[in-house]
Amino acid sequence: MSLKSSDKVETNRYQLEVEVDAAIFEKALEQAYRKENKKIVIPGFRKGKAPRAFVEKYYGEQVFYEDAINTVYPDALDQAVNEAKLEMIEDKIDFDLVSAGKEGVVFKATITTKPEVEIDNYKGMAVTKKPVVVTDEDVDAEIKKVQERNARMITVEDREAQNDDIVVIDFDGSVDGVAFDGGKADNYSLTLGAGQFIPGFEEQVVGHKTGDEFDVTVKFPEDYHAENLAGKDAVFKIKLHEIKMKELPAVDDDFVKDVSDFDSLEKYKEDIRKRLTDAKERAAKDDVENQLIDKLVENVKAEIPQAMYENRINEDIREFSYRLQSQGLNLDTYLKYTGMDKEAFRKQFQPQAERQVKVRLALEQIAKLENIHPTDEEIEEEFAKLAKSYEIDAEKVKAFIPKEELIKDISVEKAINMVRDSAVITEGTEKAE
Repeated sequence: MSLKSSDKVETNRYQLEVEVDAAIFEKALEQAYRKENKKIVIPGFRKGKAPRAFVEKYYGEQVFYEDAINTVYPDALDQAVNEAKLEMIEDKIDFDLVSAGKEGVVFKATITTKPEVEIDNYKGMAVTKKPVVVTDEDVDAEIKKVQERNARMITVEDREAQNDDIVVIDFDGSVDGVAFDGGKADNYSLTLGAGQFIPGFEEQVVGHKTGDEFDVTVKFPEDYHAENLAGKDAVFKIKLHEIKMKELPAVDDDFVKDVSDFDSLEKYKEDIRKRLTDAKERAAKDDVENQLIDKLVENVKAEIPQAMYENRINEDIREFSYRLQSQGLNLDTYLKYTGMDKEAFRKQFQPQAERQVKVRLALEQIAKLENIHPTDEEIEEEFAKLAKSYEIDAEKVKAFIPKEELIKDISVEKAINMVRDSAVITEGTEKAE
């Protein structure tokens, strides 16, 4: 194979003229003959037994050309792209067969390539790190969540219902004296103040005691999903059977022993404070990185082919589909549930895809400008990490992840680390209350 020429025909599009020599083409022709011969019938020969020369004479010299060209084309194009020092992306390829014969094959292929990228001002970028402050109120709020999870429900008989109570009621609704579908239930548990029912309903249950029977009058919202009820006045006859409330456990050493591995409230609070601090620190670092990425996106200059965005969207959708499958759903079912068509679904991935593509191009260019390359040790370590995450042998990982792609990924990671290390980070301020 040899690259005869490489010409830029438009932005990010190159036409390559490629020659496949006679020996390689002859090998492909022989391969095509052996593959197809068992199906070929030639008068005077048993099925599949006719020599290639007879088959070509009977059907024409070019009978195996198409299969042979399809065989040599992928490798020939890949080698030509490498020789031309281009980075081809997945997109339409315009193919033109120039010649084919005993002397070999010549074809032209017009491909889409990665764009030329300019990026500057990527060192010393100024960003602000969010303050990492954990207050006593933050710690108490975490403890309150644990209290809620360990609360028990008790029946209340000595007071009226109030917000946050759970009431057990019968209700029977009507509009203009006529009952409607879904307007009646017995022994229904309703959390007051949760906004589960029509606006105004729960507020009128507040203040009543167990055993009370009363009416609740409400107006259905104008945009109510049932058109026959939208905007209508309704009356619900209510019987209140039971009022229940959460009883939270006391926060003391015994509580701590029940919900944690600690034996004192003080140590438990120290652990919560540390975990909250670590979480806020991680969030602050992530925010710093997002600020830096935003600035890289702003600074990158390139005429990016739409195909790169489309390819990225396809990858994001595949990842989304895999997550759905892990939950027992497929994409078509998800779209049906959400009422979205495929075009609208794809469109929602566009902003994310544009950001991902621009960031990747920026970091790849920074890696080139800074001559960033991973060491052999770093490459092997990354293969080992992937093998561990996939729970397979490292050699198998190497078989399906090209080393060149892994080198790019590591280089990009080292590039963002360099950008982060060179950034001017100002610590934000926040007053602890």
